[in-house]
Amino acid sequence: MKNNWICKMGIILIVGLSLSACQPAEEEAAAEQTYGAAQVKVFKVHRQKISEKLVYTGVIEARKKIVINPDIGGKIASIHVEEGDRVQQGQVLAELDTRAIRLQLEQAEAQKAVAEASSKDAGNNLERWERLRKESAVSEQQYEQVKLAYDAARSQLQQAEATVNLAKYNLDVSIMEAPFAGIIAAKNAEVGDVINPMMGGFGAASGVLTLMDFSVVKIGVEVSQVDVVRIAKGQTAFLSVSAYPDKEFEGRVTVVNLAADPLSKKFGVEIQVSNSELLLKPNTFGDVTLEVSSQENALVIPQKAVLENRFVYVVDNGKALKREITIGLQNTSLLEVVQGLQEGELVVVEGNYGLDEGAEIEVKEVIQ
Repeated sequence: MKNNWICKMGIILIVGLSLSACQPAEEEAAAEQTYGAAQVKVFKVHRQKISEKLVYTGVIEARKKIVINPDIGGKIASIHVEEGDRVQQGQVLAELDTRAIRLQLEQAEAQKAVAEASSKDAGNNLERWERLRKESAVSEQQYEQVKLAYDAARSQLQQAEATVNLAKYNLDVSIMEAPFAGIIAAKNAEVGDVINPMMGGFGAASGVLTLMDFSVVKIGVEVSQVDVVRIAKGQTAFLSVSAYPDKEFEGRVTVVNLAADPLSKKFGVEIQVSNSELLLKPNTFGDVTLEVSSQENALVIPQKAVLENRFVYVVDNGKALKREITIGLQNTSLLEVVQGLQEGELVVVEGNYGLDEGAEIEVKEVIQ
């Protein structure tokens, strides 16, 4: 019994010594794992062109847009085009029923013929009375009556001519022609509809047709007072749309307002972009990019390398050294370093948050 107890105590002592011997090694390994070199991604400082850009979102609009309406009211007799049709300047698009107008024109022309005959007769009569007046064969009162008759006949002729011209005008404007080449964007009425332009309602769904020319499009954006002084008329701009993510459309600034909007306190800027292939669609959104300044041979690093907008971590003999920098031009991804870095140095771009000055680091990748 005593021997068994001694054996058990011996076994416990051996196990305890073994555990004591293993614990420092495990703690040391854990410590090495905890305080090992931080793995980071770095960027090699180099020189390239950098541009500072302003980006705005606006609605794409057609350069020209008009609602086709006759100048007079009436019943629509025919519409010669459909939505999506391309039309040329001067092409007949629609017509009103002109039967009544043609009858009015015939009546006016007949009245004009009567007035012309009366005016001619009155003129001949006036000539005879003028000769008699010179010979003192008629009284002044008789001559004045003939002269008044002639003046009245001339006035009636002028009135008849005006009536004819009005009837011709009504006939002309009852035929609706395209004022410019473009595309029929909307058909707002049907044959047989009675339209009265004097009733108002000149919205997108009024009139007979809506004609657009978007071979050139325009985009209006609102710019702050700080940025508007950096934008000039004629400046290059680029438009991008979600439908063509890999394509940029070059345009020009055509309008820079000198007065701010009284409500938004911002300045209106308009950009026009050529759209000969009609890829850009009116009433859709687009992003406008304006390059306001650039540096051809700038020392650049990624935006994400900079902490607190003033310092970076530089790789030096496997350690992270904190370096304060002076920043120049910036865009959405890169920035110019004016002072604080040299070409060819490696700056930490991933894994830099939480780094300590002098911490050991391991470079996993050099990002281009």
